[in-house]
Amino acid sequence: MTAPQQYQLVETRLQEKLANGTTRCNLCLWRCKIGHGQRGFCQAHVNRDGTLYNLSYGILSSIDIDPIEDKPVKHYRPGTQVMSVGSYGCSFRCGGCHNLDISWGVKALDELARGESREAWVPPQSLVDSALRAGVQGIAFTYSEPAVWLEYIIDVAKLAHEAGLYTVYVSNSFVTDEALELAAPHIDVLCSDIKSLSDAFYREICKPARVEQVLHSIKKAQELGIHVETRTNIIPGKNDDPEEHYRIACWVRDNLGKDSPWHITRFFPAYKLSDVPPTPESSLFAARDAAQRAGLTNIYVYNDKGCDCAAENRPVSFYLGASEDEIHEVRKCAASCCGDDGVLLKKYEQNLTD
Repeated sequence: MTAPQQYQLVETRLQEKLANGTTRCNLCLWRCKIGHGQRGFCQAHVNRDGTLYNLSYGILSSIDIDPIEDKPVKHYRPGTQVMSVGSYGCSFRCGGCHNLDISWGVKALDELARGESREAWVPPQSLVDSALRAGVQGIAFTYSEPAVWLEYIIDVAKLAHEAGLYTVYVSNSFVTDEALELAAPHIDVLCSDIKSLSDAFYREICKPARVEQVLHSIKKAQELGIHVETRTNIIPGKNDDPEEHYRIACWVRDNLGKDSPWHITRFFPAYKLSDVPPTPESSLFAARDAAQRAGLTNIYVYNDKGCDCAAENRPVSFYLGASEDEIHEVRKCAASCCGDDGVLLKKYEQNLTD
């Protein structure tokens, strides 16, 4: 597929056309079945007359430059810098999300559906050129679940590899085998959450999710040749049992290898968990001790930050070598297919307006 050079809805790569004009999206494990004028849970894919399109292709909510260690990734090209980019739409609704404004993007996606958005439009080649100008060595897709904007990621990653840049995919791993297989040739590193080993924990942030699905995706990514590192953010009263951390470490040891890095990060209050205190340092080091007992050899504890967040908060135009006016022109699909048809939020509306 040739990447568009002006804003246009791009067909979803993994869609299954069903009866009566409905489509099933096979990017993430929601596998949303979507009718005309509807969007799935992520809000970024809309059915228009039986074909599913990605609203957020080329739309960037944030750009930042970080050491690769901040993803967190410790065992791939240490000491190098990545351009971290985010877009709108996510397959999870984490109660402690630190990236609400730059990941969920319900308002931004509504405006894109109506053809009246002023969000930043960055074609794949422009992003790669910006990364080269910035002198970074890689591009990281992060801040929201990359499976939601996989069409853009693949187009960018192909160009990045041609330019000698590596690619990092920061994920919740609630992703289909089909999406992983499509992305794997173009992704060098997966940094994935293992949020818990409790199905109840996952159901709280994503009703269909089960632990075994997430673990399967992580293991499959490694089998597909992607360098894998995992992370657990320890939330007081939610997933802070050292015995659970021991079982996570045993799973990493048995499925990814005893030398596979496991990152233990500190929770800080946010969103619906604003009343939960930061993780005590004692919990972080208890998790480390549990991982050592399990036999892991590369365990990293972070007591300063709990998420891969955009830190600088500079405008996207700062990195792109273009004016604010150029980057934030009104985004109306070049194919003239935008309108009220994509505004309907389906059955998930009540979940997003709490």
